[in-house]
Amino acid sequence: MYATITTTTFWIPQLFLLPLLIPDSHSHFLHLHESKEELHNTCAAPFSLLIMDNGVCPSLFPLHRSKTIHLVRHAQGIHNVEGDKNYKAYMSPEYFDAHLTQLGWQQVDNLRKHVHSSGLVKNIDLVITSPLLRTIQTAVGVFGGEAYSDKMDNLPLMVTNAGNSDRTAISSLDCPPIVAVEICREHLGVHPCDKRRSISEYQSLFPAVDFSLIESDDDVLWKADVRETKDEVAARGMNFMNWLFTRKEKEIAIVTHNGFLFHTLAAFGNGFHPLVKKEISRRFANCELRSMVILDRGMVGSHCSSTNFPGKIPSGLDSPSHVAADSKKQEE
Repeated sequence: MYATITTTTFWIPQLFLLPLLIPDSHSHFLHLHESKEELHNTCAAPFSLLIMDNGVCPSLFPLHRSKTIHLVRHAQGIHNVEGDKNYKAYMSPEYFDAHLTQLGWQQVDNLRKHVHSSGLVKNIDLVITSPLLRTIQTAVGVFGGEAYSDKMDNLPLMVTNAGNSDRTAISSLDCPPIVAVEICREHLGVHPCDKRRSISEYQSLFPAVDFSLIESDDDVLWKADVRETKDEVAARGMNFMNWLFTRKEKEIAIVTHNGFLFHTLAAFGNGFHPLVKKEISRRFANCELRSMVILDRGMVGSHCSSTNFPGKIPSGLDSPSHVAADSKKQEE
């Protein structure tokens, strides 16, 4: 499943979150409210509204600043194979900073075909990835350039066989920039699969990926005996979403993790209709992509549209039509 459809836009403190309509064969529709009035009653402030009736999708919302985000969970990692069967398997040291399986790379290839055939990759201004091996591999595999040649002047996004990938090098030409961001990592602590290696090592494997936003070369956030709580993950996720609005890019792809996505989106849904929260916080499949539009409520009205027209040009008091006619006759 590469995309999702839902029929309702809902308000969140500071931000609106609007699922972007990208239909595919797996799409489904939810009728969450019986009427516009009922939807209005569930919101505590001015809101965006999307009602779908027979495929007609009028969107009603005030002037706003928005970003389109494309959320991607990494492809299958070696830790997922056993971990999906037995949760305790995630404790195994052999899954340290887990890399993608061969099935995972097939999933990457399929999603890559989708983002290219749909034209999505041409619209993306920036790709953000969690700085773990499986997410970086997914990001460069899906959104990176074609095969890299030593004759090229630019650095490769990924060197040959990076992270036991058994893949040729990937070019950084004709693709959006890819930046690693620490704040969108998976649940921190205890599980070796969620511990990253040094940034220096990543830089040797992924030379054209930008790691400049990560302060520490070593992983100082992961603790062997302390697991981040769900609330802490959610708070970190909300901070990440707010940080996105400091970026100048309008359309951003984010390659991250199931737990991070689940707890972040569940936090977005707090205080709203249970079906709304359930829909947006559904667990992601490996290499699933969901697209959404975020509307910044705090910026409503602060950016004027270039097509706005002020009116009253020329300015002056309006006169009744008969008065205007008499005035015109006098002038003649």
